[in-house]
Amino acid sequence: MILEVCVDSVESAINAEQGGADRIELCGDLIVGGVTPSLALYERIREKIQIPIHVLLRPRFGDFLYSEEELEILTRQAKLFSLAGADNLVIGCLTAEGCLDLEAMGRIIEAAGTTPINLHRAFDMCRDLKEALEDAKTLGIVSILTSGGYASAVEGIEVLEHLKKNAGSIRIMAGAGLNAKNIAYMKNHSSITDYHMSGKKVLRSNMQYRNPRVNMGLPTLSEYEVWQTDVEAIKAAKTVLMK
Repeated sequence: MILEVCVDSVESAINAEQGGADRIELCGDLIVGGVTPSLALYERIREKIQIPIHVLLRPRFGDFLYSEEELEILTRQAKLFSLAGADNLVIGCLTAEGCLDLEAMGRIIEAAGTTPINLHRAFDMCRDLKEALEDAKTLGIVSILTSGGYASAVEGIEVLEHLKKNAGSIRIMAGAGLNAKNIAYMKNHSSITDYHMSGKKVLRSNMQYRNPRVNMGLPTLSEYEVWQTDVEAIKAAKTVLMK
């Protein structure tokens, strides 16, 4: 049983390890689904924790249809994080027609050298998951993070089970909306062994002065809240997986 925790800060990475996570997926800006983290953030977290670090490569928020310039950035990021010692890189590129972009992903994989590659939830946005799974095999993908094409992994449990049975050497990792309670359900109702969660809690900002006339980001998001991985949420999930 594998528990991967998605984090975007040093504090969250430390909390994930303390909670019993087997590894982390490191990103930036988890609040928008995650983008490529800074190299400095990776290096600092590497100094603070002992568990493996998988690094998400995603140049921006939004879809997974990337321009030539975005692909150039992704290939450079792949090389940089591989040289920095990332245990795994997590990527995903699509064509406009909703298929895995084999040429684009191949370029990133080549730039990564010998660093193993996971496929993130761009997989869930493919028009045909069976076809995407076969394409992932040709790319040498190690693991696929997926909800089975649904909003949550629990909703996609039947698809996840089908994917696992047909994945060959690829590990199918369930993710999206998971916590200790529904991981217990999935463990009891499927053969899935790999789980991905953030286990986040919301902390109030320590800012005392707040200018009510200015919003520096998305108007739907509070700038006076901080998302952080909760040690107890990770412990609870890990306990479920160890039973």
